[in-house]
Amino acid sequence: MNLSHIEHLGIAVRNLQEAIPYYENVLGLKCYNIEEVADQKVRTAFFKLGDTKIELLEPTSEESTIAKFIENRGEGVHHIAFAVRGIEQALAEAEEKGVRLIDKTPRAGAEGMTIAFLHPKSTQGVLTEFCEKR
Repeated sequence: MNLSHIEHLGIAVRNLQEAIPYYENVLGLKCYNIEEVADQKVRTAFFKLGDTKIELLEPTSEESTIAKFIENRGEGVHHIAFAVRGIEQALAEAEEKGVRLIDKTPRAGAEGMTIAFLHPKSTQGVLTEFCEKR
């Protein structure tokens, strides 16, 4: 598997406008991008810290996975995303090693990334995302 670094940490929040000031005013980070990913029913806000980003995830629908996550677990860390070269190969390799895939084929994500998720039941309880620049 060709992982290069932690691409981002995904953090579920109820409201971006309420969450962003903590990262900017307390931690001193700068929100550089807010975007909606309609097919995932989520709005995202990004902060960069070195090579790693923090992605805040706000649900845009009660049916979104982020809304369900917040309902069940509250706001907080949702997933860890690894930058990968050759996302299809990484998925195949993970599946060969017995990892349950949420996404058997990559799909479009925020910031022009191609993404795919691995099921937390086979990743030590951590929702894991692979990301590749398109």
